[in-house]
Amino acid sequence: MSFILLGILNAQALAGAGGGVAGYFGGGNPNTTTVDKFAFPSDSRTTLGTGLSSARQQLAAMADSGVAGYFGGGSPSTTTVDKFAFPSDSRTTLGTGLSSATEGLAGMGNSGVAGYFGGGYDGNFTATVNKFAFPSDSRSTLGTGLSSTVNKPGGMANSGVAGYFAGGGNPSNRTTVDKFAFPSDSRSTLGTGLSAGTVALAGMADSGVAGYFGGGNASGNVTTVNKFAFPSDSRSTLGTGLTAGVEGLAAMADSGVAGYFGGGSGAGNVATVDKFAFPSDSRTTLGTGLSSARSSLAGMEDGGV
Repeated sequence: MSFILLGILNAQALAGAGGGVAGYFGGGNPNTTTVDKFAFPSDSRTTLGTGLSSARQQLAAMADSGVAGYFGGGSPSTTTVDKFAFPSDSRTTLGTGLSSATEGLAGMGNSGVAGYFGGGYDGNFTATVNKFAFPSDSRSTLGTGLSSTVNKPGGMANSGVAGYFAGGGNPSNRTTVDKFAFPSDSRSTLGTGLSAGTVALAGMADSGVAGYFGGGNASGNVTTVNKFAFPSDSRSTLGTGLTAGVEGLAAMADSGVAGYFGGGSGAGNVATVDKFAFPSDSRTTLGTGLSSARSSLAGMEDGGV
């Protein structure tokens, strides 16, 4: 059976299945190696004994559900990609990292097939999208990158179907949402973008149902959460957004159950984790948030197999 078919079957199995294992929030400002793990469905938090290989912020994350999660790039500017094997959470660092030392990038993954890191700042704002094939972790760079060079976009994916990079700034904030079809990686730009130009936002998805971009800065920190229905990509804005306007937050999801937005900076760094139940999108706030208040972190999840 091909990895492409496995990716499609994973997306079908995860949508509405609630088979997730845990979500992870890693790195952040102040610069840290910390990786917090939230077990599904209890949302109980532990902190991994082995964190990132170096303390950094403005990094990105993606995952091959049931196999491994990856944290890539960050500030101080680095090409490093750390890999955490599921379920042991043991860490290795890829021999081949990003194609350039990049901070302020975003990530998304097509489970069973490949993960992607896009955008950011590597001395210049960039449109580069690096692709890491699963399970070899070999890296290629897409011939067609983002539609514009942007810093601090958000990323999410409908595994087996398409991945999305949204927003970012250079120099003005963008409403653009670029869509990369799997497995061809052909890029289109949604006719309906974000509801406002936003930088330093976060994305997560209920695979097979909808993707969400939340928070960030749009002429001030916002609580807004935009929802893009799959496969039409029609956009709505949740009536209940985040509990507070924050930028530099991160997100992850247990497909079929709930999505989570964690951390970020408003009046100061926060440890808050907001949970949005699927499919109602009703919001609660976890009693136990991050292990420390931080911003410019990254999130990914082990959605199970």
